[in-house]
Amino acid sequence: MATGFDVSRLEALLESAKLLQSSLELDVILKHLLRTAMGRLLARRGLIAVEKRDGAMRLELVRGASAMAAGSPYSEETARQAGMERFFSIGSEENPVGMLAVGGLAVEFKAEEGEFLQALLGLAASVISNAQAHDAARAANHLLDQRIQELRALLDLGRGLAATLDPDEVAQLVGLTLAGRWALSKYAIAAAKDGQPAVVRQKGIDLGDISPFRDRLQEFTEPRLATAADKDLLEALRIPGGSLLIPLRTQEATLGLIVCGPRMRGMVYRDADLEFGAGLAAQAAVALENAWHFRDTLARQQLEKELELAATIQRDLFPKSLPPLAGLDIAARNRQAKQVGGDYYDVLPFSGTSATDTHLLCVADISGKGISAALLMSIIQATLRSLLRRETSLLEISGIANELLYATTPSNKFATAFLNAIDPTSGACRFVNCGHNAAVLLRADNSVEMLDGPGLALGQFPMKLFKEVSFQLNPGDILAIYSDGVSEAQNVMEDEFGTDRLTECLRAKASEPASAIVQNVFDAIDAFAGDAPQFDDITLMIVKRGPC
Repeated sequence: MATGFDVSRLEALLESAKLLQSSLELDVILKHLLRTAMGRLLARRGLIAVEKRDGAMRLELVRGASAMAAGSPYSEETARQAGMERFFSIGSEENPVGMLAVGGLAVEFKAEEGEFLQALLGLAASVISNAQAHDAARAANHLLDQRIQELRALLDLGRGLAATLDPDEVAQLVGLTLAGRWALSKYAIAAAKDGQPAVVRQKGIDLGDISPFRDRLQEFTEPRLATAADKDLLEALRIPGGSLLIPLRTQEATLGLIVCGPRMRGMVYRDADLEFGAGLAAQAAVALENAWHFRDTLARQQLEKELELAATIQRDLFPKSLPPLAGLDIAARNRQAKQVGGDYYDVLPFSGTSATDTHLLCVADISGKGISAALLMSIIQATLRSLLRRETSLLEISGIANELLYATTPSNKFATAFLNAIDPTSGACRFVNCGHNAAVLLRADNSVEMLDGPGLALGQFPMKLFKEVSFQLNPGDILAIYSDGVSEAQNVMEDEFGTDRLTECLRAKASEPASAIVQNVFDAIDAFAGDAPQFDDITLMIVKRGPC
């Protein structure tokens, strides 16, 4: 092909070949190639198009043709319209690696110049292929380096997340990682779970409350750029347009949302960025679940400690044994529905402590459960013990106790109580019913009286609506004071045990000791309830007067 070359053209071809092969930068190679071609032909216009990896031929360099721009698809027709006159294949005509075209020649095009360009372009084809391979390898290495950096970032994040069990610290680590990775000036992380405080970490974006959108967020399963379809969400949560939305998702549900604002300097989020965001969000979601689970565990442990403390308080408040009173047989039992109940019973002296002195029989039902109920029980016991030293009137005791409890406890904390003062020697009794169940009085002749009276629960209202009622406990009579856990015990059909069954239990064991009567009532309740669970505390006090 170079047979007709003179020495000067051959030297020029060799010099150009050396220059082409001196660089692996495609841009440098193409610029030299176009400059050489336009210089040889004194052309005012020129272009080079190169075949890309997708098979399309695109313009790389354009000189003197403003209608054409680098990066646009190559078309010979468009090139001719722009003033190009001569077209040359870079490489073989059947499978060229590119095209070179020139126009506006200042000299007559000669065949030998065509041969020179064909020879030069033949040499350039392999150089361009090498440069493209070099670019591809460099791009692959760059992508690999990015992936390695992303994996390192995710690994560092994973280590950081593994070192914390605080949900807010999880959100902080995620935010700092994103801001550092993508140079973000605006981002936000928000997550929520039932029973847990919301987690919010934000910079430059004020998301507000995401709770109303939790159902909508379930639609987000993969990272995506915000679109017009998200307009209502963007407006409601004040998310800037162009943001990347990454769901914080477990296998079961979406816990929240990571919002990455627009990148600086007009940079866009690539597919690789979405993959990185998905990996980061997966780690963050697991870390949040672990942190919330840890909080739940701590809360349960704290609750168990409180319940054990409350149970200890309650055990100490119940009398270890009931005082022996002359002529009276007294037995009592409490069975709680849970670890810490709300029932209380006691037998307390007014002033003297002998077996013949007047004593207070008390059964109370405190609202609520847990440590608050135990503390309220301790307040009631301390109040009664203090008042009994200086008061003998049940009306005064009830009124003062009501005032103290109302002033020192929340409105939802109160106690019903049946307070009964008894003189052991005479059997004379007087009682005040403070919103409690009516006591059952089984006479020796098997007749029954219900001891009820007007009265509000202690600590519920400030007014003193109590009434003291007197009665006589005769020899052979049995008094049953109980909590509503006795009468309202249910079976699987939700039928209640009731006072009639309680009365029959008293009659069935009337000739036996008070402890046997208590045992009989509890056995009857268990038999009645069957497989139904115990929903309320069961407390029963039996007072039986023997013969004079």
